[in-house]
Amino acid sequence: MTSNSNSTPNSTSNSTPHSKPTPTPRTIALVGGTGSGKTTLAEALLHRAGAIPRAGDVGHGTTVCDHEPEEIARGTTLWLSPAHLDWTGPDGEKHAVTLVDTPGHPDFVGGVDTALSMADVAVMVVSAVDGVTPGTRFAWAAAEAAGVPRIVVVTQEDKARADFRRVMDELREVFGSHLWAVELPLGEEQAFRSIADVFSELALVYDEAGGHHDEPLPPEAEAEEHRMHLDLTEEIVSHDDGQLEAYLEGTEPPARELERTFAKEIALGHAVPVLVCSGLTGTGVDRVADLLCALAPSALGHDGRIVVGGSTHQKGGNGDGDAGTEVAVATNPGGEPLVHVFRTVADPFVGQVSMFKVLSGVVRTGDKLRNATTGADERIHGLFRLCGAEHLPVAELSAGDVGAAAKLTGSPSGSLLWARTNGVARPAPLPKRAAVFAVSLEPATQSDDEKLSVALARLVAEDPTLVIDRTGGATILRGLGDTHVAVAVERLARVFGVHVTTGPAPVPYRETIARPVQAEGKLKKQSGGHGQFAVVQLRVSPLPLGGGFEFVDKVAGGAVPRAYIPAVEKGARDALAAGGPQGHPVVDVRVELYDGKAHSVDSSEMAFRTAGSIGVKAALAEAGTVLLEPVSMATVTVPADLLGTVLTDLSGRRGHVTATETMDDGRARVVASVPEAELARYVLDLRSMTGGQAELTVTPDRYAKAPTAAKA
Repeated sequence: MTSNSNSTPNSTSNSTPHSKPTPTPRTIALVGGTGSGKTTLAEALLHRAGAIPRAGDVGHGTTVCDHEPEEIARGTTLWLSPAHLDWTGPDGEKHAVTLVDTPGHPDFVGGVDTALSMADVAVMVVSAVDGVTPGTRFAWAAAEAAGVPRIVVVTQEDKARADFRRVMDELREVFGSHLWAVELPLGEEQAFRSIADVFSELALVYDEAGGHHDEPLPPEAEAEEHRMHLDLTEEIVSHDDGQLEAYLEGTEPPARELERTFAKEIALGHAVPVLVCSGLTGTGVDRVADLLCALAPSALGHDGRIVVGGSTHQKGGNGDGDAGTEVAVATNPGGEPLVHVFRTVADPFVGQVSMFKVLSGVVRTGDKLRNATTGADERIHGLFRLCGAEHLPVAELSAGDVGAAAKLTGSPSGSLLWARTNGVARPAPLPKRAAVFAVSLEPATQSDDEKLSVALARLVAEDPTLVIDRTGGATILRGLGDTHVAVAVERLARVFGVHVTTGPAPVPYRETIARPVQAEGKLKKQSGGHGQFAVVQLRVSPLPLGGGFEFVDKVAGGAVPRAYIPAVEKGARDALAAGGPQGHPVVDVRVELYDGKAHSVDSSEMAFRTAGSIGVKAALAEAGTVLLEPVSMATVTVPADLLGTVLTDLSGRRGHVTATETMDDGRARVVASVPEAELARYVLDLRSMTGGQAELTVTPDRYAKAPTAAKA
C-alpha cells in the first residue's frame, strides 16, 4: 500500500552526486474574490519566469488562464486553470511550480474546492484597494476546511486608493493575529516601485522590466520596518529552541534560517505570511515567487488523503460513497503509481482531457493503469503539462507533479488510477455544494433533442456541481446561480453542439385526494373473439402527508381472482402517476379493493389493470384533490447586522424560521422552511440584499398543503 509508511524523500532524494537535481514540485492554488487580481498575478508570475513571452491582459482576453470564450466574454475566471512554470530561487534551488487560477465568482466555487483538493498551498489574493471582501472570507474558509496552508498576497498596490496598512489591519482583525507582513511597500499607488524586505531589512528597488536591486532602507521607513522585523523574528524563534536560545544570547539567525523555521509554522497553519506586489507593473513579483518557493510547503513535504474500500459510486457529483477507510499517501517518487484525476474537460481537438496530480510514483507515456474508482483499464497515450490552453508534452510525471492526458474515457473527475489489478479507492470527498438555481431546457430541434442526454452527461462530468433532473416531463438544469447555469447552456451549444431554450423550472407540485370516496372501475368490451371484462370496487382515501401509497386487498369469496389483484394495484399506480384533476401526480393515497367481478373467458391482467386505473380516476374526479407544494429547508449564513433584513425577507416568502444561532466568527445562521415556489430567484435576491455576503444552502424537505391561491 502506498501510504504514509513510505519514507518521504526530499527534493534531491533521487539524485546522485553527479546527476542533475530534480526540481521541487509545488502546486499553488490562487484563490480570492472576484476582481482581486488572481489572473493578473498568474500572468505576471508566468512572464517573470519566462514561461510566456509577454503578459496578457484580462480586459483584452489575452491571458493564459482565462482562455475559454465564456471567460473572455465576461472578463472573469469561470473554471480552474493550471499553468506550469519553472523557477530558480536565490539559493539556486529549482522548483517546478503549477499555478492553479480559480474562480472568484460564487457560482463557480466547485472550481475552488477542486483546486484546494490537490493544492500544496492556497495563495489568498487580496486587493490593496478593496481589502477583505466576501470572496476573501469564503476562500479563507474553504482553504481552512480543506486543511491547506495559506499565504496572502496583497496585489494591485499600484492602483489609486491602495492602502497596504489598512488591508493588513483588516486581515488580522478578520482572520487573526497569526498573519505576519514579511514585506512592506515603500510608496503606494503610482509611487509603488520598491519594497522593504522584513527578513533582510533591505529595500528592493524595481526597474521598468520588473527586476530589482537592493538598497539600504530610506530613513523614513527604518523605524516601522525595524519594529516589524523584531516582531516577526521573535515570533519565528519562539518556535525553535535552538534559535530562541541564540537570539536571547544576542545572536540573530540569518534571514535564510528564519525563512526555513517560518516555513514549518506555515505548513502547520500556525502562521500566515503576507506579501505585496503589483501584477500589472511587475513590482515585487519576482520576490513573491522567491518567497512562495521558500515558504510554501512542497508536494514532497506532506501526505495526500484517499479513501480505500467501501462503495465508490458518486452521488450528486460530490464523490460520496459508502464508508471506506481514509488513508494517508506519502508523496514518494519511489512508491507505486497513484494518480488523482481532479478534472475532465471536453477539448474540440483532442477529445476528453483529464487533468491529474501524481500522488505517488512515476507515470510515463504508455503505462497501463486501472481506475480504482470505476474499474476501467486505462493506457496513458501521451502526457503533457498545461499552461492554460497550451499542452507541453513530457515523457513522464513524478510524485507531486500536475499534468494531463487525453482519451482517459473511463476516468471521470474524482477518479484514482493505480497499478493494482484489484481493490477500490477514491479521493477524499469534496464539500457538498447544493444547487440553488434552476431552469428548464427545451431542445431547439429534433436533432438537439436526440443529442441532449449525452451532452448533459458530459457537461456534468466536467462540472459535478451541475445537477440534471426531470420534473413533470421537463428537463431541469440546476446550478449554483444564474451565471453558472447560463455558462453551462452556452458551453452546451459551443462544445457539444446542442442548442436549447431555457425557461423557469416548473415547481413539482403534487395532489392528494380531498376525502374518502368509493368508486367503481369497469371495463367491458366485445369486438369479436375474446373480449375484455373487469369490474373493481374501490375505497380511495387520503393518507397523512408523506404517507406515500398504500394498496389493501380486502376481497372476499374470490370475487376478483387472486392472480388479477396485483394488476389492480398496478392500474391504481398508473392513474396516480398520470395526474389528478389539477394535472399533477397524486400522492399520499390509500386504495382498498373490496369487491369486483370477473369473467372466465374475457378477463385478463390487462383488463383488471385498466379497470383499476379507471376506478381511481373516477374517485379523484368525484372527491376532488388538494394541491401540495414542495417545501425546502433554507440555511442562510449572514453577517449579524444583516440578520433582520434576511428574516424580514424570509417572512415575505412564507418562510417559517425554525432556528437561529450565532457562529464563532460572529455571523448569524438562520434555518427556515420555505415553499419551493418562493425560492426560484432567492439566491439572486439574497446576494443583492446582502452585498454578496450571505451563504445559502437549500435542501428539499417535505410536501405541505398549498394555499388555495397557489398557481399550479
